Amino acid sequence: MGKRYFCDYCDRSFQDNLHNRKKHLNGVQHLRAKRVWYDLFRDAAAILQEEQTKKPCRKFLQTGQCDFGSNCRFSHMTEQDLEKLSAQVQGEQRSKELRQEGADVPPGAVEDWLEKRAKRLSAAQSN
Repeated sequence: MGKRYFCDYCDRSFQDNLHNRKKHLNGVQHLRAKRVWYDLFRDAAAILQEEQTKKPCRKFLQTGQCDFGSNCRFSHMTEQDLEKLSAQVQGEQRSKELRQEGADVPPGAVEDWLEKRAKRLSAAQSN
């Protein structure tokens, strides 16, 4: 059967040779899956900046669906979504500024986390 190549982005495998690998790596499905994967790790500021430059998608606003999905060149975010994203970006900037100033972690944050962790572990052990 020969060697097989497994693509983590697409979650599929195929016979590994130069032609098949090149065809797959340049394919639309692979490029979409790869972009979706890397979009998961983008920060909120980059997403907000990109979405603010796009015009709203008329079809998505009218019907709630768009045939192009994540490949649409127009924005599928509502005003409320943009406001939430903007608030998230501002919160991240504030926390970043606090860390740069050398502010400590808010009191009780670590203790709360440890307490929740202990409860989860005890519940898991009792099952």
